[in-house]
Amino acid sequence: MAMPSITINNRKIGDGAPVFIVAELSANHAQDFSIAEETIKAMAAAGADAVKLQTYRPDTITMDSDCECFKIVQGTIWDGKTLYRLYTEAATPWDWYPRLRDLAMGLGLICFSSPFDKTAVDYLDSMDAPAYKIASFEITDTALLQYTASKGKPIIISTGIAELSDIEEAVAAIRETGNNEIALLKCASVYPTPPEELNLRAMPYLAERFGVVPGLSDHTAGITAAIAAAALGAAIIEKHFILDKAIGGPDAAFSLGPGEFAAMVKAVREVEISLGRADYTLSERVGKSREHARSLFAVKDIRALEPFTVDNVRSIRPGFGLHPRYLNEIMGKRAKVDINKGTPLCWDIIAD
Repeated sequence: MAMPSITINNRKIGDGAPVFIVAELSANHAQDFSIAEETIKAMAAAGADAVKLQTYRPDTITMDSDCECFKIVQGTIWDGKTLYRLYTEAATPWDWYPRLRDLAMGLGLICFSSPFDKTAVDYLDSMDAPAYKIASFEITDTALLQYTASKGKPIIISTGIAELSDIEEAVAAIRETGNNEIALLKCASVYPTPPEELNLRAMPYLAERFGVVPGLSDHTAGITAAIAAAALGAAIIEKHFILDKAIGGPDAAFSLGPGEFAAMVKAVREVEISLGRADYTLSERVGKSREHARSLFAVKDIRALEPFTVDNVRSIRPGFGLHPRYLNEIMGKRAKVDINKGTPLCWDIIAD
């Protein structure tokens, strides 16, 4: 049975295709367009397959209020700020999108974005966005999910704050629109994410439970989780990318620099190659190494009609003689001809 897949810009994702590695720009541009440009260039050089942006304005994601419920007090790196202030600092200007998209495409990267309200969906749709990413905190917004899905493009959803019932409702809402191009990314909405919060074993469960493409949106500080996710069958890995951590910003603590990201890509690609397939057919190279397996050899000179014994026949390397399974069978049989020490045994020199 084929595993699910989605297609973004004619690229197949899932069902045995190479892992789709997404570099998340997020707020790592310090609202400087030149930094955003250089970051995307560095993403391509580091081996990313795609760059993901975020499309919102502070007023479309929250409201400007100093009321206590709008202040961040959750033991995060953003504590003390209001939501409006955080999103003002982190927002990507909308008029950057077409320019950054064109730059990315010219570098061979797919470019897509996370919309946070219907106006963002419409804006991205007007530029023929190839896919949409739904952020963890929007997974419960059924109306946004359905409106986004109605555009007929693949939907990638992070599940960071979701309980199983939330995921069930979100997937059902998307499928009600007739859109079945769905990927679910396991993640934990803790920034940065301690490894014990990640629960990567839930990722293949999501794939099986919902019949979707699985992946990881990784907010840990290193690359170990991404490598493990690849081994567990992730079809998509999303990781924040920063040109230089000295830029700072809301997401710098859990973003990878160019060298770290390149190391992650290299490790993921090595995992893909290493996983191979469930097949015990030996390759040509491994078959050649089989020559150094054990086999039966004469370890002393044996005269014609002399019996084979534990003293003159042994199972040793290399593998040019009879299989060791025949050792007991030939014990007591006799040599058909004189056999020199170091001769690999074969049936032609063994008397009936």
